Amino acid sequence: MNIEVKNSVKPVDYIKSMKILEQRVKDVFLGKRDELLWIIEHNQVYTAGTNSKTKDLLDKNLNVIKTNRGGKYTCHGPGQKVVYFVLNLNKREKDIRELISKIEKCIMDILIEYKIKSYTDKKNIGIWVGNKDDSKKIAAIGIKVKKWIAYHGFALNVSNDLSLYKGIIPCGIKDKGITSLEAMGVDNYNNIEKVIIEKFLNIFL
Repeated sequence: MNIEVKNSVKPVDYIKSMKILEQRVKDVFLGKRDELLWIIEHNQVYTAGTNSKTKDLLDKNLNVIKTNRGGKYTCHGPGQKVVYFVLNLNKREKDIRELISKIEKCIMDILIEYKIKSYTDKKNIGIWVGNKDDSKKIAAIGIKVKKWIAYHGFALNVSNDLSLYKGIIPCGIKDKGITSLEAMGVDNYNNIEKVIIEKFLNIFL
């Protein structure tokens, strides 16, 4: 099984990236292209998943793009690594819960490289750090499965501006915060793309 790896150095327009992903989904389903791992950054953009609720949009003046991934409102911007993938579950396990578990493990393995202990929360999808009483999300997960082709992915906060989340209730969770590698004191993350690729391929190849 082959996975094409792409790492975009410059920010990619969100809508453009969605068009590329959708085309890749079709090509993977038809057997025309390999599966995909694509690491990118977006310029500041707010997106709403299929479970988003208007009450979670605090700033009604924000321009929000509706998307077909699972989840609710989130924010992308410079310094956040968005890890998109296209995986053919027809040739893997047709088990979405297992897929999410593998994504969670991938993210936690990445964070271990930076000496950050993280965990999952059964009630709230994503990856969390800190004490259970004061937990903060460091990575969000949102996927879509079409004809057993899984796509979209996860967003890992590295050095992004966390104040941009003030206009929304991220992922619809009121009582928990948001953090990043930088906010947790990590100052050397220049190799983050290499680490993401290594940990992802360790699990999915």
